[in-house]
Amino acid sequence: MVDVDGVVIVHPDSQGWARHLERDLGLSPEALQTAFFHRHWQDIVLGRAALQERLAPVLAEIAPHLRPDQLMRYWFENDACLDRGLLAQLAPIRESGVQLHLATVQEHERARYIWDELALREHFDGMHYAAELGWAKPDALFFRAIEAKAGFSAAEIFFIDDKQANVDAARALGWNAALWDGTESLMELIARCPISGL
Repeated sequence: MVDVDGVVIVHPDSQGWARHLERDLGLSPEALQTAFFHRHWQDIVLGRAALQERLAPVLAEIAPHLRPDQLMRYWFENDACLDRGLLAQLAPIRESGVQLHLATVQEHERARYIWDELALREHFDGMHYAAELGWAKPDALFFRAIEAKAGFSAAEIFFIDDKQANVDAARALGWNAALWDGTESLMELIARCPISGL
């Protein structure tokens, strides 16, 4: 199980995809954060509301010159830098017969973009994400929902994530988990908690 943002996708700029949002689209990142993400993101990312449905009235108020699809395309395309080095480390593991899955906090639209347009479907066997599951990391129900959906027991899973809270939550449920910060190879991390079949 592999996290997406901060692991498979690593933005080259520490300020993230919205750094040049005002320059490029005439929208203040702070205004977007306040009017949209603070108010609506929890419902969207847990699958209780659609991204475009909530984004449209916000943009009509703070950036009437922008359509939701324009902002979404800008966001997704500017938050899409794949860690090719990690994908190269994962490939031989999958070739050996081990299934690779994504375990990520996403809403439906970006999940589809990641899976289809970034072609992560070519590298992974499945994707489990918050809006589909109805729970987000580090909630225990996020991890239990993945077990039920994927059909693996906790002891069969090795999970990498860039947030210690998520690693700790997974370990508390019996998952084998390690913090990914790119300073060690995947095989070094696996060697410290070997899983049957890896």
